[in-house]
Amino acid sequence: MFAQTYGSGSPLLGTYRAAVRSLLLTTGVSVVSLCGLAQADDSNWPQWRGPLMTGVSPTANPPTTWSETSNVKWKVKIPGRGLATPLIWGEQVFIQTAVPTGKKDSPEAKSDAKSDAKSDDKSDPPPVAKDDAPKAEPPRDRPFGPPGRGPGRGPGRGMRSAPPTETYQFVLMCLDRQTGKTVWQKVAREEVPHEGAQFDNTFASNSPVTDGHLIIAYFGSRGLHCYDLDGNLKWEKDLGRMKTKLSFGEGSSPVLFGNTVVVNWDHEGPGFIAAYDKETGKELWRTPRDEETSWTTPIVVEQAGRTQVITAATHRIRSYDLADGKLLWECAGLTTNAIPTPVAGKDLIYATTGFRGKVMLAIRPNGKGDVTGTDAVAWTLKNGTPYVPSPLLYDDRLYFYNGNAAVLSCIDAATGKALYSEQRVDDLAGVYASPVGAGSKVYLVGRNGATVVIKAGDKYEALATNKLDERFDASPALAGNELFLRGREYLYCIGEKK
Repeated sequence: MFAQTYGSGSPLLGTYRAAVRSLLLTTGVSVVSLCGLAQADDSNWPQWRGPLMTGVSPTANPPTTWSETSNVKWKVKIPGRGLATPLIWGEQVFIQTAVPTGKKDSPEAKSDAKSDAKSDDKSDPPPVAKDDAPKAEPPRDRPFGPPGRGPGRGPGRGMRSAPPTETYQFVLMCLDRQTGKTVWQKVAREEVPHEGAQFDNTFASNSPVTDGHLIIAYFGSRGLHCYDLDGNLKWEKDLGRMKTKLSFGEGSSPVLFGNTVVVNWDHEGPGFIAAYDKETGKELWRTPRDEETSWTTPIVVEQAGRTQVITAATHRIRSYDLADGKLLWECAGLTTNAIPTPVAGKDLIYATTGFRGKVMLAIRPNGKGDVTGTDAVAWTLKNGTPYVPSPLLYDDRLYFYNGNAAVLSCIDAATGKALYSEQRVDDLAGVYASPVGAGSKVYLVGRNGATVVIKAGDKYEALATNKLDERFDASPALAGNELFLRGREYLYCIGEKK
């Protein structure tokens, strides 16, 4: 139904295309993980990290100031828990969540979810990792944040959590963009998760992806599920059970380009990256990966006539051919616990990690084979890089936090030269959410419910601090004149009331 509203002749679409063309001309690399760019418009945030997978909306212009009593268009309570970023397409808002049912059972219990359609791909899912798989070394630093409680675990400091015993419903919700009211709600799977999750993680931390025709809901070990925008199930696939490091839980999101859905499956067992047909769910290719658990999401770029899938992980940054999954190039240099999603800019790919070391690499994506230590690596940064939040690439500048602290750096993306570094962001207390940019502004969301808005530029200039009665760990979404903030309990639509 949205093809009629935002079809190829839409003037809104023309505006969006012109803005994106201008942005891509200034960045050099054609970032094509744009969820069917030919169908998109300036009102959409179709995937994790936005239409360009950089954290930027080229045409959005949300408010600079808000509070619980000002510029909150609506605020609705979302059942269960989740860290998935909301998606916005036209007048629909999509969000994933994991809802505890109160029913007790074992992790081996079969799913109660019923399917109306099945994939025609009968290939076996990857085997579950055995108990004798190599054990991860306990971290010296606390991963993600301070001690606390989370799904399937008691008090602790980021160590292995016990499997939960409660049944969860894994839910995709569709809300009305104007009111926040639920339009439809689908239970993709109902089961007891086979392992727990780190105290700040959830069982719905993966974000969905849409092209305005179909929406791909992804719950990791709870499967890949394809719906149309009216909530009708088209197909679903079970990919197996991850065995994550120290039972920290899962978090990587799928990427969609054209007719291809790509899923990265890094864990403490046999890993892989695989592509699926968007319309049928049929597996197109699968390439084994030798990696430990990662939580980062792939991106797709087009360079030198090749459409590449870029992944970041502990052992290697890798590029695969989107057409057949063959390895194109790889580069070592990141640290353990890879979480931030790479970004692509002016002839460069930027990959970063920030646990047990700090590093960011800028890589030219036209190489072949192992490019470690070659001139394919344009520059390397070894301080102040993020642990959980992904970097923002906006107008040839990279913005990123130091670890999970509210300490911001901004560097020239072409050279790696610092424009400002280690800038304390007053009023924020810890960050998991990735920064986003629009309207010459950067939005910095803290775990304490505060959002600091700064001016995009070479110098740090705070414009406003906005506080809400929530805690925010999920990354925000920008669309049109609105900002969407997902908290522990509530989803906010920040925008002027008409």
